[in-house]
Amino acid sequence: MIRCLLFISLLIHSTSGKHSAEAPSQKWLTLNGERPLVIARGGFSGLFPESSSSANQLAVSASLPDTVLFCNLKLTKDGVGICLTDIRLDNSTNIASTFPKGKKTYDVNGNKVHGWFASDYTIDQLFNNVSLTQGILSRSSFFDLQYPISTVEDVTGIKPAQFWLNVQYDLFYNQFKLSPASYVQKAMRSMRINYLSSAEIGFLKNMNGKVNTARTKLVFQALGADEIEPTTNKTYSKLLQDLASIKSFATGILVPKEYIWPVQPDMYLGAPTTLVSDAHKQGLEVYASGFANDFFASYNYSYDPTSEYLQFVDNSKFSVDGVLTDFSPTASEAIACFANNKNVSKPIKGKVLIITKNGASGIYPGCTDLAYQQAMDDGADIIDCPVQMSKDGVAFCLDSADLMGDTTAMTTFMSRSNTVPEIQPESGIFSFDLTWSEIQTLKPQMANVLPDFHRNPAYKNAGKFTTLTEFLDLAKTNAVSGVLIDIQNAAYLASKKGLDIVGAVTSALSNATFDKQSTQQVLIQSDDTSVLSKFVNVPTYKRVLLVEDKISDAPEQPVKEIKKFADAVAITRAAITEVSNSFTVRSTNVVAEFQKANVSVYVYVLRNEYITLAFDYYSDPIVEIASFDAAGVDGIITEYPGTASKYMRSPCANSDKPEYNILPAESGSLISLVPVAVLPPAAAPLPPLKIGDIVDPPLPPVVNTTTTAVPPNAPAVAEAPRSSALANVANMGLSLVAIMVLSFLFSMEY
Repeated sequence: MIRCLLFISLLIHSTSGKHSAEAPSQKWLTLNGERPLVIARGGFSGLFPESSSSANQLAVSASLPDTVLFCNLKLTKDGVGICLTDIRLDNSTNIASTFPKGKKTYDVNGNKVHGWFASDYTIDQLFNNVSLTQGILSRSSFFDLQYPISTVEDVTGIKPAQFWLNVQYDLFYNQFKLSPASYVQKAMRSMRINYLSSAEIGFLKNMNGKVNTARTKLVFQALGADEIEPTTNKTYSKLLQDLASIKSFATGILVPKEYIWPVQPDMYLGAPTTLVSDAHKQGLEVYASGFANDFFASYNYSYDPTSEYLQFVDNSKFSVDGVLTDFSPTASEAIACFANNKNVSKPIKGKVLIITKNGASGIYPGCTDLAYQQAMDDGADIIDCPVQMSKDGVAFCLDSADLMGDTTAMTTFMSRSNTVPEIQPESGIFSFDLTWSEIQTLKPQMANVLPDFHRNPAYKNAGKFTTLTEFLDLAKTNAVSGVLIDIQNAAYLASKKGLDIVGAVTSALSNATFDKQSTQQVLIQSDDTSVLSKFVNVPTYKRVLLVEDKISDAPEQPVKEIKKFADAVAITRAAITEVSNSFTVRSTNVVAEFQKANVSVYVYVLRNEYITLAFDYYSDPIVEIASFDAAGVDGIITEYPGTASKYMRSPCANSDKPEYNILPAESGSLISLVPVAVLPPAAAPLPPLKIGDIVDPPLPPVVNTTTTAVPPNAPAVAEAPRSSALANVANMGLSLVAIMVLSFLFSMEY
């Protein structure tokens, strides 16, 4: 029943964003000059168990229309073909618990392998007793035990545009008097097999005269470079040195992507090999395997999986003829929407604003000259400066007044750390306790969203700190569309440190003549309404209230109150799409409620790292961007403006009839497919926005810190009032394999 519900849901969703069946007219650098193929390994196996009915249906409905379904053939005891990658069933099913005494040890191409094997069970035994599980433990287990094993006939029965059968263990099955060759010949009488591949040369040579090569392409699959091919006893890397020999029995090769673009030990890309061009010269097609959104590939891709696909299909020198992937929708959007699209420099006017968070802080240390330059090069509309103050009154850009996270202050000024409850509960080394000359002795430091997800270590300390004046000069020189100035901790700085941050910002903007022009937008952001009130007399400035509270609704009265102080709000992702247990739960009406009062809505903070994305976004930051675009936001605040710009400027976002539609996530659709008993308890509903969450007391006067000491018996000075918007401090340490910990991350972020 659940599979039927999923199919209906996917069908409705996919037909609402139907994509064209025609390939683009541009010339590709593939062997035949046509668009590279998207090949779905086990369907959409990045989300659902491999080759399950849902995995195959979603791959067909959400990918390019000519997408190929890929099945790794395994044979049962009675000769029925099933689709699973690993020769051991215990890695992708619950067979170990249903047949606890069935573990065997067999010789598989010269290696002793322990586990449960399909060749020991009939199809009835497997179909009636065994259910599929996610074979990669770092992925969600919420869809485990819901689907039976799929036969080859089950996969071809959904009528994919093309079908690929991979036979990896011909010699192994022949030991049991099971013949993959005979199975394939029989299967071809009742189904269309467009591609037939094998890692065993003997099998391919055997099939060469038994299949109609005009209808079925024979492809040689190369495994790891040092693995031994069982027919020749040569390594696969050695065999690929003789492409002319391979051409005698195959029309193409299927190779791990590292054969084409090697990744160096430091996890940056090396120089490409000549394999693709060499193979094309021999008339061999080249298919690359090993693509997945939720595997770290290389720092060159900045956690954007579409960048990796483009490296293989749109590098100006060659293109592979197809990519074998666990996430076929992402491969589809990369090929259909982003390839051959480099000449479009910026999104079309009127699209959602791309606003940076500390510049391109996913690429370089935040708020440095390099981060800002990268953001502008990437097509950001608005670059931001979160203003901090040094002890001697220099205004500069940095994400936090605490220097411990974004600089190397811990190595030099640990003795200057203290606790400032008005700023944060943890101790820190604060900018207002150091002079600007002291701060300049520090180096910027790359921020990482999680301990296991490092960003560009080669740029870990790159760039230089930027004063507010330098930031404004940079924006004017590069004619960026606008700037966002974020003012933090104004009340504390005025009452306790004698620092006038509002005055410093006002003067800097005026000196740069931003108050006397309307060409470049100026956004003044703060979580403090009293700060925004100070800029009411400059009509060209747009005031943005930062709403850090987690809300699910924006009632009319609080919105009217905000309208008195702000022209726009910056709200969290959870205020638009609620997330529980790493699934989207529902969409709120918050965007519409603010926009009804003519208050613009900006959503923050978007990141590329797949661990920050709900399952509904397919581990693909582009899908999250598309989803907030569909939600009607006026701007997105992101640490990776290049990823957002890639989407906004693509023909799939700018055309009335795109070749491929990047479909937004349907809130609640995935979680509705998970049995309630499997899910942990849902998080409590988020509260609505209240008037008491909005209005702050007037700013205190700026104290004179050079006055004489206060007499011992003098009354204590009242503490500066804190903004009612609470600081959102998240401890995001988590492991890849623990779903409960992942859910905790979402509860903190959302």
